[in-house]
Amino acid sequence: MAFGLREQELIRRNSLSELIKLGINPYPPEGFPVNTTTCEIKKNYPEDHFLFQDVSIAGRIMSRRIMGAASFLELLDSTGRIQLYLKRDDICPGEDKILYNTVFKKLLDIGDIIGVTGFVFITQMGEITIHVKSLKLLCKSLRPLPIVKETEDAIFDAFTDPEQRYRQRYLDLIVNPQIKDVFLKRTMLIDSMRGYLNSKGYLEVETPVLQPLYGGAAARPFKTFHNSLDATLYLRIANELYLKRLIVGGFDGVYEFSKDFRNEGMDRFHNPEFTQMELYVAYKDYEWMMSLVEEMVEKIALDLYGTTTIKAGDHSIDFKRPWKRLSMYEVIKQYTGIDIEGKPEEELTSLALKLDIPIDKTMAKGKIIDQIFGEKCEPNLIQPTFITDYPIEMSPLAKKHRSKNGLVERFEAICNGKELCNAFSELNDPVDQRERFESQIELGKRGDPESMVLDEDFLKALEFGMPPTAGLGIGIDRLTMIMTNSVSIQDVLFFPQMRPDKRITG
Repeated sequence: MAFGLREQELIRRNSLSELIKLGINPYPPEGFPVNTTTCEIKKNYPEDHFLFQDVSIAGRIMSRRIMGAASFLELLDSTGRIQLYLKRDDICPGEDKILYNTVFKKLLDIGDIIGVTGFVFITQMGEITIHVKSLKLLCKSLRPLPIVKETEDAIFDAFTDPEQRYRQRYLDLIVNPQIKDVFLKRTMLIDSMRGYLNSKGYLEVETPVLQPLYGGAAARPFKTFHNSLDATLYLRIANELYLKRLIVGGFDGVYEFSKDFRNEGMDRFHNPEFTQMELYVAYKDYEWMMSLVEEMVEKIALDLYGTTTIKAGDHSIDFKRPWKRLSMYEVIKQYTGIDIEGKPEEELTSLALKLDIPIDKTMAKGKIIDQIFGEKCEPNLIQPTFITDYPIEMSPLAKKHRSKNGLVERFEAICNGKELCNAFSELNDPVDQRERFESQIELGKRGDPESMVLDEDFLKALEFGMPPTAGLGIGIDRLTMIMTNSVSIQDVLFFPQMRPDKRITG
């Protein structure tokens, strides 16, 4: 059992055995009657010293100072930290000093979870403190927290190595509790978005994660096999085609917060598993959807911070409406000096090479234009900007532009140099859609691993008739990164995907 354990881990296991010998269950089965939190005490007690005279609170020991018959602890609960004051004669009345001298002094450790009762007061040093009248061990910690040393102020290891923080998020949350704010803001963001969409009367739905055909985006899927069906299935790369089926079925507006999966590279902006909100509204177009995105994201900023201006790295981002709008060709010309409109694939290939943009032989016209935009334009777009009117080769699911040949009615919102959302006037012509899918098959033959597949059931649905529809996909992780001033997508995911840890760990 003790093989490979460090010294501190052995000491803690010995303490565990001693506690059991003393008849103390280090993992008691019953709960603990918590009636307040650290945050509630610190917020309300200074205003009314008659409050909190019978508190019951639980949390983790984060520091302790033992001074003979009295001691100070620092307790961490889910809302913050608070100081505890313990007197031996309070928690060990009479002549029985075993609990204090043996259990508290020797067998309890930093990291242990305890429950205490008592009353709140302010020390001579002016610190809000709980005078403990009873103490109960709720969980013995068998591994030490990453504390460098214990002093009066309990100096903690910063635990800043990103890889270890992501691998051991539970430990990160204990020793760096300030990161909880990122995830609280993420939840607030989703709540704000959901409330906005519900207020418009749109229906939140669920669609399949396991799909017989992947579709709705240009991406490489994860593949699996279902034994009972004797069928290959794919983790969805998007839920677009299922939500459009619901529009065909008669719903006027549907949305879904979906976990999507793409078997692609990983970096600080990409995780193989990510969250999108997709929305489809009948009888609308992409111009209408731009106004909705502006209004919704502005509301989210106000709900989170009470202002439309937030800090993102070295930039101040203002989400106040209206946002700037530029066409794809306009923005490429602005940042490269080249007008690419109407240029054939061969010429675009030469231009990309002259601009030192990496391309390969699998890339057709649409992918080359996308590479030029991503390399030369996107990083320069800091304030929220709509990029509109994409070449048809880039957008097999978008409707042809009503007045501009060779383009489709599509926009992306770019902010802080990265895409936030993608939206179309959705293609509802089943003949045109079949031709676009067939073009994608040809790209697959060229070796494009992200080409779309032909979905006969979806085409059948379109043949029954889908009304004019506006569609939107907005990346929750990317939006959270900007709204919380986070530099990596791993910072806004509790458990980001990591390479297998091949190191031997204790």
